Amino acid sequence: MRHEVRFSGFGGQGIILSAVILGRAAVMYDGKYAVQTQVYGPEARGGASMSAVIIDDDPILFPKVMNPDIFVIMSQEGFEKYGSGAPESAVMLLDSTLVHSRPSCRYIEVPATREAKETLGRDIVANIVMIGALVAATKVVGETAIERAILDSVPKGTEALNTKALKRGFELVAQEKTG
Repeated sequence: MRHEVRFSGFGGQGIILSAVILGRAAVMYDGKYAVQTQVYGPEARGGASMSAVIIDDDPILFPKVMNPDIFVIMSQEGFEKYGSGAPESAVMLLDSTLVHSRPSCRYIEVPATREAKETLGRDIVANIVMIGALVAATKVVGETAIERAILDSVPKGTEALNTKALKRGFELVAQEKTG
């Protein structure tokens, strides 16, 4: 099954790393094909940043995301620039700490930045909380695959913190489904 995933936020939130990790999980640990793209420029200095991943069971012949079906939005400016036009058939995960608008498609509010700061003590792992929520909500890759890809990608010495952040993302979606 094909999924086109668009990540957006502001420079410094790990938007590009999130897409790289998701693509790595798909290719290295789930036996799927993936291609990842990103936008560079003034985004690196705090403006809206965007990265995308296509994941498919079959080879990917064109690398550009044309019809995203999954959105991960981590800032208000990111929502306005890259998420506000999401089709009704899409699913969107919003960092409810920083995004105040709501789309017309199905969406899941994930207080990733608040959880990273208050529960985990480091706002730098908000993107990993969002990745956990993404995987728990969409099953775009397996939980074991995403955990292995994260451990491959994060700086040495931060593995325990990033694993906690991932699991917190899983928990937040599970709480929303039951609560």
